[in-house]
Amino acid sequence: MTELTLVQAVNRGLAEAMRQDPDVLLLGEDIGTNGGVFRATEGLQKEFGAERVIDTPLSECGIVGTAIGMALYGLKPVAEIQFLDFIYPAFDQIVSELSKFRYRSGGQYPCHVVVRTPYGGGIRGGLYHSQSTEAFFCHTAGLKVVIPSTPADAKGLLLTAIHDEDPVMFLEPKRIYRSVTGEVPDGDYRIPFGKARIAREGTDLTLVAYGAMMVPTLAAAERLAQEGVQAEVIDLRTLVPLDEAALLASVEKTGRLVIVHEAARTAGFGAEIAALVAEKALYSLKAPIVRVTGYDTPFPYALEHLYLPSEERILDAAREVGRTG
Repeated sequence: MTELTLVQAVNRGLAEAMRQDPDVLLLGEDIGTNGGVFRATEGLQKEFGAERVIDTPLSECGIVGTAIGMALYGLKPVAEIQFLDFIYPAFDQIVSELSKFRYRSGGQYPCHVVVRTPYGGGIRGGLYHSQSTEAFFCHTAGLKVVIPSTPADAKGLLLTAIHDEDPVMFLEPKRIYRSVTGEVPDGDYRIPFGKARIAREGTDLTLVAYGAMMVPTLAAAERLAQEGVQAEVIDLRTLVPLDEAALLASVEKTGRLVIVHEAARTAGFGAEIAALVAEKALYSLKAPIVRVTGYDTPFPYALEHLYLPSEERILDAAREVGRTG
């Protein structure tokens, strides 16, 4: 075990996969000599060479399109997009080609691609460097969507993604790249998709979050414990596939649900969670489901501390559902 930050764990995961399999290679803007905008690939070109850690032109469509071609040839490319906000020139390649090759070929051609990209707010990057649009990709059949919240999960989920034959969107919460540390297993360490993490056990209320929102959610749970309320905190880890069993079991136990994400409220992934619980665990609910989310506005510059869900907003929501029913 080694104590690492989340971004260091991503680096270790990439290095581990490349040492295991010569078909794994990386491509993206400035990922070689500079080690990427957040230094997630620092040192990898020096170890593996420029033929496996490839600096590309500034063309997101070209990066993903090239990765698709590499995968169809039999390689295992990991494409980096500098920010999720920059991914939209590649959106057609992702939703029309990458996600559909296995289906359109009758299973003959899996498209073995991982698209890594930092996402979310917390660095005062404004509207072009802070978006959380994970729901776009959750809505696209054929893609898996993964969001780690701890260094151990970052490495374990990334190695699983690289060895998965289906395309994976691997969204990294840049807000906690260096502010969260933890013990990470050395060597080949994998976490299965579709298995949520119970970050804190409780009986009175279920709090569901993922990515950087796990930090204020766990802080709110600690505050609630001081008030005599034992909140169960679920870290989804993967949105697609979703661990429905863990989610429903928790709500059936606690009877109350608060969903936290920093994406805009309308059609955010929290709406899918709420619909699922309403369909399959309605009679277990003692209070209405409450969502704590970002707002239906462009991401702000100076006011991101008001836009992002905070410990206080989560506490308010938890108290609201506690007063009901």
